[in-house]
Amino acid sequence: MSNSLSDRINKLSTSATLAMAAKARELRNEGKDIIGLSLGEPDFNIPDFIKEAAKKAIDENYSSYSPVDGYADLKSAISNKFKRDNNLTYAPNQIVVSTGAKQSLANVAMVMLNKGDEVILPAPYWVSYSDIVKLAEGTPVEVPTSIDTDFKMTPEQLEAAITPKTKMLWFSSPCNPSGSVYSEDELKGLAAVLKKHPGIFVVSDEIYEHINFRSKHSSIAGIEGMYDRTITVNGVSKAFAMTGWRIGYIGAADWIAKACTKFQGQITSGANAIGQRATIAAVEAPVSKIQFMIDKFRERRDLILNLLGTIDGFKLNVPEGAFYVFPDISSYFGKELGGVKIENASDFAMYLLEHANVATVTGEAFGNPDCIRISYAASEAEIKEAVDRIKKVL
Repeated sequence: MSNSLSDRINKLSTSATLAMAAKARELRNEGKDIIGLSLGEPDFNIPDFIKEAAKKAIDENYSSYSPVDGYADLKSAISNKFKRDNNLTYAPNQIVVSTGAKQSLANVAMVMLNKGDEVILPAPYWVSYSDIVKLAEGTPVEVPTSIDTDFKMTPEQLEAAITPKTKMLWFSSPCNPSGSVYSEDELKGLAAVLKKHPGIFVVSDEIYEHINFRSKHSSIAGIEGMYDRTITVNGVSKAFAMTGWRIGYIGAADWIAKACTKFQGQITSGANAIGQRATIAAVEAPVSKIQFMIDKFRERRDLILNLLGTIDGFKLNVPEGAFYVFPDISSYFGKELGGVKIENASDFAMYLLEHANVATVTGEAFGNPDCIRISYAASEAEIKEAVDRIKKVL
């Protein structure tokens, strides 16, 4: 009866990160000692002040349906956060709270895209961008970058990718999977191109905003002429270690926010009530409250770069944010490892899983077939052991 499924679901890819995590769990259940460096999930516990806010919300009986676009006081807190951290003025009616930033992205795609509209995706891009665009009947247009340009798209590449069908540009900074961070000057370069094409909108995914090792985070919406055309996406999963709480949000023009609320009202309605109350505490807190996590991620980045740098065939850049490294491992293509022919990054990632018991993710899922993504959101002991295993099997 599988032929009764819709074309929509049959054409949809399975998330490669979730698939690798599921495969790792399966092997663990078989008794194998798998080190998981595939998921983008902080290994820290949620800070106590956020837990206390959630407990208080339970005691105060926040158990009813919440407003579709989020509690008013949460939206006010997010509005203040945008002003404090990004110098962006989003009124509460321009903010929509959703069940994770992934739903925020899906909402935007569904309310902005028509069939055949093109969406430019600088590659590598987050694994779900392409399929979310396809679900909304848009057409992803990949713009390849490489480790030699720090995986960042140039203004010239952006200009060359624009056609009469271009509707949107989607990108993340800091980037998942590369960890690359666009500077303010680099964003101004992209904005200069976009200003020549006033019908193109931008989705700026800033979920890793606070996990930034280079300087103050820059938002493209803050560049002159870009505010009304930019949908800024954020959430609390990464910086606050709240992945399972599923709270994301957007700041956008009021007509876009209104459309997202309308769409969300027919899909999930309001996000989790307790999660929203806890998020108030998170976004109201100064960044200093979570600085210990950011500092630890920087230490882990330096550790894993030093360790991977001792392995022949790994070409590395220095990621300036998020918690991933994205090494180019194409030097292994066409070679045999332990009797296994390595043709591509997927083969390489599977070889590491089966022979080193280390879970990573193929770069093919992110639009870059020469790389693999390795998450260092793990303990130092796990990172050292994982890289040691990788080095031995290579």
